[in-house]
Amino acid sequence: MGGFPWVADGLRAGPAWIEGEAFPILGAGPPPAHTAMSQIIVSVSELNHQYREGERTRTVLNGVTLELHRGERLALLGRSGSGKSTLLNLLGGIDTPHAGRIRIDGTDITRLDERARTLFRRRHIGFIYQFYNLIPTLTVAENVRLPLELNHEDGTAAAHKTLSMLTRVGLADRGDAYPDRLSGGEQQRVAIARALVHEPLLILADEPTGNLDAENGQQVLQLLDRLTRDRGGALVLVTHSRAVAQVADRMLSLVNGRLSEDGAELTW
Repeated sequence: MGGFPWVADGLRAGPAWIEGEAFPILGAGPPPAHTAMSQIIVSVSELNHQYREGERTRTVLNGVTLELHRGERLALLGRSGSGKSTLLNLLGGIDTPHAGRIRIDGTDITRLDERARTLFRRRHIGFIYQFYNLIPTLTVAENVRLPLELNHEDGTAAAHKTLSMLTRVGLADRGDAYPDRLSGGEQQRVAIARALVHEPLLILADEPTGNLDAENGQQVLQLLDRLTRDRGGALVLVTHSRAVAQVADRMLSLVNGRLSEDGAELTW
């Protein structure tokens, strides 16, 4: 998933900037044990999506059905071009499917118009990207605080939450720095802080270690694992690496537009 964060996070010009009624903030308590009776917060049913390639139509998702529980961490594996990022875009409400439904905490986001999806995304979804997508003209603290400001968070509360998140990712002393003064690992920690500061119900991470060396990648995975567990949100982690996928509770593979539990047919 490429592009700048304001595209995926709804921070773009046009309808996304229009003031409107906010969705209620969802609570984020400690994650319960994952059992058959735990709360289902993401439900995907018979999702289909295609792209036009010249005169041909290519199906990238074909009848995808999925349930995700509160506190669960799901790794989504697949080759480049398999549709992993497309599925993340649909879960985040950036795109809409050609068929099927996506419900997040009971809200069918496929029935929302673009403006309503933007507001929902701001409140309840956090994005983490391979290339960080920090806004270069904002300081570290301003980057992290931006989701809170867009959600009209009180200034004092927003400042407290921003400092708290920067402390948790080990960057409390870098709040006044600009992204280009940070290492790759530090920038990704800022991106994680930004994605989690508003306590989203669903965190979507697209190759979050793909631009990092092995040591920094492991540190970022450990941080993401700890913070998502503490916050109680669900995590969908897109990766092509089985080693990275080990952080998850469950692994699914996307092959020929369909999800596979074991992914035994995949080779790299």
